[in-house]
Amino acid sequence: MTTTSTTSWEQVRQESLAAMTKAERSEYDAAAIEAEARLQLAELVYNARTAAGLSQTGLAQQAGTRQSVISAIENGAQAPGGVMLARIAHALGGTLTIQTAA
Repeated sequence: MTTTSTTSWEQVRQESLAAMTKAERSEYDAAAIEAEARLQLAELVYNARTAAGLSQTGLAQQAGTRQSVISAIENGAQAPGGVMLARIAHALGGTLTIQTAA
């Protein structure tokens, strides 16, 4: 009889993080921050667009871009820069405000 053992994702993650060099951990942390920012921006753009009753194509037209760009932003594949975010905000009738928290 064969016994199967499983390891939790969190345990594997912790072991992998512990095995990283300082440089690898720094790179990992930077990538994690970027991924979280992409997801937050994706959610923000999606929620604002749907609240305004616009399709991706409609928002793209008003923001002066293509639907594929809006789609990429909303699915987290593309992180928009400040200018694109300002264009999206303007297209949605708002303004772009960036705040940092300590």
